[in-house]
Amino acid sequence: MSLTASTLIIILCAGLATYGTRLAGYWLLRNANMTGRTKAALDAVPPAILMAVIAPAVFLQDWPEMVAGAVTIAAALFRLPLLVVIVLGCATVALLRMVV
Repeated sequence: MSLTASTLIIILCAGLATYGTRLAGYWLLRNANMTGRTKAALDAVPPAILMAVIAPAVFLQDWPEMVAGAVTIAAALFRLPLLVVIVLGCATVALLRMVV
């Protein structure tokens, strides 16, 4: 695989679009007073989006990915630090793939 100018432009544009949406959110909500249910709802958006992206990839794969997904969910439910949750999920899928 080679790195071409068009690939770099696409990566740059994707990064700018991602950063732009984040800045737009901060800009639009800069004067809003977030309390109670509104703050709780907005705090729930990033994990919900993450699950919407990850869940189909986990549950439409083979059994090692499903088991690793279950281990990751269990670790997250125990409120372990995010890095620990990620490492547990990655280690589980890697070990199970070596077994299979």
